[in-house]
Amino acid sequence: MSDLISIIIPTYNGEKYIKDCIKSIQNQNMNTEIIVIDDISDDKTIEIAKSLNCRVIINKTRQGQIIAKNTGIKEAKGKYWLTIDQDDILAKNALKKLVYEIEKNNDNYIVMAKLKDFCSIDTPEQKKYCKTKPYYGILTGTTLFKTEIFNKIGFWKKGIITGDVIDLENRLINTEIKIKKIDFVSCYRRIHDNNFGKTNQKDEYKDYAKLLRERLKINKESYGK
Repeated sequence: MSDLISIIIPTYNGEKYIKDCIKSIQNQNMNTEIIVIDDISDDKTIEIAKSLNCRVIINKTRQGQIIAKNTGIKEAKGKYWLTIDQDDILAKNALKKLVYEIEKNNDNYIVMAKLKDFCSIDTPEQKKYCKTKPYYGILTGTTLFKTEIFNKIGFWKKGIITGDVIDLENRLINTEIKIKKIDFVSCYRRIHDNNFGKTNQKDEYKDYAKLLRERLKINKESYGK
């Protein structure tokens, strides 16, 4: 049997799309555990996840996506770790390709594929927000980690709402670990009325500014050594 892959899904009121997300993981035909970290949903998200044999952890208070990722790291039993948003869909054979790429070289700890937007059929007016070409730069659904790397670089930074890519890059600066980018689409990002990225744009800009300032500070300290 292949090595276990821990798939973390942070959720909040995701009943509309989460079944599609979970099914896309189960259809990978890989050795996976699906851990749903729920932020106190008041719809049928938890019921759906349990009915599909996911492990469900329910927060006692609202925590947000970043804390959910940290919880997922602590709970993960797999050799590999990947997170995906509740409304997105893994591409066919995505996990097989990601594992193949990360196992090519023992020094590969993180591999990142591309994301491709698609407009949800129930919100066709959102098509204008879809990027027409695949792109890098978002971790969820695209990025496979060796779980052991978090012992080296630590957990996700508390207090940020978005900007986790910059946060990760900041923590990698003082290591010899690099993100290996690979040219294929591993995840389809559903664009709809309540996308996390769309509803948190103001916080995103604040996070980016804060994290970029930290990047500059780290760079200055590195040059001063």
